[in-house]
Amino acid sequence: MDMNAYLSMFIDESNDHLQSLNENLLRLESDPEDLSIVQIIFRSAHTLKGMSATMGFEDLAALTHEMENVLDLVRNNKIKMDSFIFDTLFKGLDALENMVQDVIGGGTGKLDVTTIVTALKSIVKGDYKTDSPESANAQTAPSANAEATEAANDAAVLLDEYQTSVLMQSIDSGLSVYHVVVNVSEGCILKAARAYMVFDFLERAGEIIKSHPSVQDIEQEKFERSFTVFMISSSNTDDIRKGILSVSEIETADVTQLNRESLSQLGRRAADTPAAVPAQETQAVSETPSAGAAPAVKTEAPKEDKPRPAAAAPVNRTIRVDIERLDALMNLFSELLIDRVRLEQLATEIHRADLTETVEHMARVSGDLQNIVLKLRMVPVESVFNRFPRMVRDIAKSLDKKIDLVITGAETELDRTVIDEIGDPLVHLLRNSCDHGIESIASRVAAGKPETGTVHLRAFHSGNNVFIEIEDDGNGINRERVKQIAIKNGVVTPEEAKRLTDNEINMLIFAPGFSTAEKISDLSGRGVGLDVVKSKISSLGGNVSVTSQEGKGSIFSIQLPLTLSIISAMLVKLGAEKYAIPLSSIVETGIIRKEQIRSVHKSFMMEFRGSVIPVISLSKILECTSWTENGEDETEIVVIRKGEKLVAILVDEFIGQSDIVLKSLGNYLTNIDAISGATILGDGQVALIIDPNALIK
Repeated sequence: MDMNAYLSMFIDESNDHLQSLNENLLRLESDPEDLSIVQIIFRSAHTLKGMSATMGFEDLAALTHEMENVLDLVRNNKIKMDSFIFDTLFKGLDALENMVQDVIGGGTGKLDVTTIVTALKSIVKGDYKTDSPESANAQTAPSANAEATEAANDAAVLLDEYQTSVLMQSIDSGLSVYHVVVNVSEGCILKAARAYMVFDFLERAGEIIKSHPSVQDIEQEKFERSFTVFMISSSNTDDIRKGILSVSEIETADVTQLNRESLSQLGRRAADTPAAVPAQETQAVSETPSAGAAPAVKTEAPKEDKPRPAAAAPVNRTIRVDIERLDALMNLFSELLIDRVRLEQLATEIHRADLTETVEHMARVSGDLQNIVLKLRMVPVESVFNRFPRMVRDIAKSLDKKIDLVITGAETELDRTVIDEIGDPLVHLLRNSCDHGIESIASRVAAGKPETGTVHLRAFHSGNNVFIEIEDDGNGINRERVKQIAIKNGVVTPEEAKRLTDNEINMLIFAPGFSTAEKISDLSGRGVGLDVVKSKISSLGGNVSVTSQEGKGSIFSIQLPLTLSIISAMLVKLGAEKYAIPLSSIVETGIIRKEQIRSVHKSFMMEFRGSVIPVISLSKILECTSWTENGEDETEIVVIRKGEKLVAILVDEFIGQSDIVLKSLGNYLTNIDAISGATILGDGQVALIIDPNALIK
C-alpha cells in the first residue's frame, strides 16, 4: 500500500490536530478543573496517534501515546493538572510539531524525546514530585498488569453497566444494536490499516460503543486476525455486512442484531467479572482509530433516565483544494467578468429586449458565482492568530512577566496567498511587544500599572486593505535612546537626527541591525527582526507604521492590500482618464460650489454634515493634464473614509458603479502612493484604482 498518496492529507490533518491541542491546552491551563476540555484534548491526541501509526511514523505515535496516558489519568480523576504536567505536555506538543515539520521536509519524523518521555512516565507513575531516581525508569508494570488482566477476562467481550444502559436506551428509541465480529485475511500485511477502513465505514454507518481488543491494541496491530465491535445503527444487518466486506483483505464479517435479553445477559456477566478490568476499557465509551473520528460519547453516567437516541456520525463536508487551482479559477473568472461588463454595454447600445434579458440573467448568475469564487480564496486570519496565545504564554514565562494577549477581528478574511506570508512578521512584532514593550512586574507596579501587561492583536478591513495592529500598554519607545543608537550605528548622522520628526524616529527601529536590547538573549539583541518585518510587508505590497507614547505603550500597524480580488468600485473621470475608487471606502458623493471650499493654512477645507473636512484635488495628486477643477463653478466630490477620518476628493465626472478586477501593477508606478492597482473595463480601456488610505494622512 503506497502511503505517499496520503502524506499531504496526513500533514494537513496533523497540523489541524496540533493547533487544536495547543488551543485547548491553553484553555485547560486557565480552567484546570474542566474535564470536558480534557476530553477534547484526549480525542485529538488519540486521533493523531492513530494517523501516525497508520502512516508508519512510529516515533510520533509513541510520543503521542505517552501523552495520552497522562491525559487518560487526568480525565478519569486519577491525577490533577499542575504546572509540571502542563509544561511537560507543552514540550511534548513542541516535539510533535518538530516531528511533523521533519516529515514535511521529507524526513521520517524521528526525534530524540527521551527526556520528555521520561517525564511523562514519571507523571503516570506518580513519583515526579518526589524527584526520586525511580521516576526516570520506564513504566512497564502498568502495561504488564493490563495484559495479565486482559488475558484473565472471558474471551467474550463484556459490557459495563453504562455501556449496557446506552445500548438498551438505543433499542427503546427504535435503533438497532449490533455485535460485529470481523476476521482479517491470514496473509494481510497491514492489519491496522484494514481495521481503520472498517472502523471508518462503521463510524459513517452508526455509532461505535465498544471495541475488543482495545483501540490502542488495534492501532498497534496487537491482535491476531479478528476484532469485535458493539455499535448502534439505523442500517440493517445485510448493509453493514456488505460494507465491511467491501474492504479488501477482510475475510468474514459476522453481524448479529442484539435484543434486550441478550444485552441483559452480557450485563450480568460483566457484573460477575473481577474489578481489575483496565480503566481504558471501562471508561472509554467510544474510541476508534479513525483519522476523521466523530466526537466520542460522553463518559459521564447519564443524569436522566430518559431514552437517548444515538446520533449518526457527522459526514465530512469539506475538501482540501490546491491553491494553484484556486488561482487558475480566479484568473478565468476575472476574464469572464470583463466580458460580462462588455456584454452589458453592448446590450445597452443595441436595445434588443431578448439580448438585454439574457445579459441581465447572466449578470445575476455571474454575481452569485463571483461571491463563491471570492470566498474560496479568502481565509480568516484566525488561522494565523491562533498560534500566538501559546507563543505569548511561553515568552511571558521565560521573561518572568505577566502578559495577556487579547485577539479581536480574527474573523477578518484575507487572501490565502497573503495569509501564508504574514505569520513571521507578526511573530517578530509580538516578540518585540512582549520583550521591549511590556515592562517587568516590578517596573509596572512602580509606575502605577497593573502587574499584568496587555497586548492587543486586532485585524479589520478598511477599503481594499486589511489592517493588522499590535498594541501594548508598555513603556513605549524612548526616542532619545533610539536616536543615540541610530547615530552610533551609523543609521543617521547627528545633523539628520536633529531634523527627524517623532514618526521618523519611531521608524528607525526598522533599520537593519538595529536593536535597543542591552544584552543578547533568545528573544532579542541580535538586530534581526523588525527589518525583516518591513521587508516582508513591503514585498507583499503593504507597509508598516508605528505610533508610540513614552510610558503609555506602542501601536504597530500593518497595512496589507488585497493583491488579487474582485471589488465593487465607483468609476470616475478626470478629463480623458478613468479611475476607480473602492466602494467600501466611499461615504457619499455630491456636488459643491467653488465658494464652499475655504483655504485654511494653505489647505482646502469644506463643511460636511456639521464638521469640517479636508478637500483634496485628485488632478493635482495624479498630475492630470486633461482636466483641472480651477475653472469649474461646480465640482463633483467623493467623500471617503479611513477609520474616523473623512476627506473629500474633487473629480470631473461620475461614470457609475461597477464590479472590477483588482490587479497589482508589480514594479510599475511604484512612486505613486495613491494608486493601488489597475483594472480592465468593459470597453477594453485600463483604469487605475485609487488607494483611499494613501490619500488620508
